[in-house]
Amino acid sequence: MSETLSIAFVASDTLEAQAAKERLEARYGARDPDTAHLVVALGGDGLMLQTLHRFLGTGKPIYGMNRGSVGFLMNEFREDDLLERVARAQRSAVHPLLMQAHDVDGRSFSAHGINEVFLSRKTYQAAKIRVQVDGQVRLAELIADGIMVATPAGSTAYNLSANGPILPLNAPLLALTPISAFRPRHWRGALLPDHAKLRFEVLEAEKRPVNAVADHTEILSVSYVDIALDPSVDLIMLHDPGHSLDERILRAQFGY
Repeated sequence: MSETLSIAFVASDTLEAQAAKERLEARYGARDPDTAHLVVALGGDGLMLQTLHRFLGTGKPIYGMNRGSVGFLMNEFREDDLLERVARAQRSAVHPLLMQAHDVDGRSFSAHGINEVFLSRKTYQAAKIRVQVDGQVRLAELIADGIMVATPAGSTAYNLSANGPILPLNAPLLALTPISAFRPRHWRGALLPDHAKLRFEVLEAEKRPVNAVADHTEILSVSYVDIALDPSVDLIMLHDPGHSLDERILRAQFGY
């Protein structure tokens, strides 16, 4: 495998990441990411998400090495034995969420969210959102800063910061988590099957404007948003043995 595998390197804009890219390319060769068998991403979790989005739908595996401030999705950075590490790496396959957002002017937008899709208020006024699951209204009116749907892969990111649950990577679940809920006062969210179809309808959309975000794609002033897991898209991440994504998610449940 190591004799035929072609590797391309991508890096964040930091000096540390760019310097690492230059050294690795000098050692292992510089390939075009679009034609290489494998992409090595050098940076933090933000770069990993950008790289996964760049190769969305291609099935190209991504092996991340941490040259950033946050590295939950990344492997430890080492320059030695890269081909051997890649050959031994464990594969984690995840599916993204598909967001279909409609704004107050009647325009439609689509975007994928690997970690989460969330709605967030634009102004000082709290958002008012009606929540439907599989066509049935489950919350007639949520008054909050916003609401999110998180995948298992994204459950340790913004979802966890909003006091949402950590989901095992292979759990067939989505986390539905409010962001600073005012009413219902004691609602803490829900666990939904990953085949659930959600709709968030923004109430008083002109008076209380709300934006929708899928990872780093933001749609302004939405009127309603449909969200569902997209099983047609496979995202492949490679991790060193003992440091797989499901192992990291399990560790996070115990506080480390």
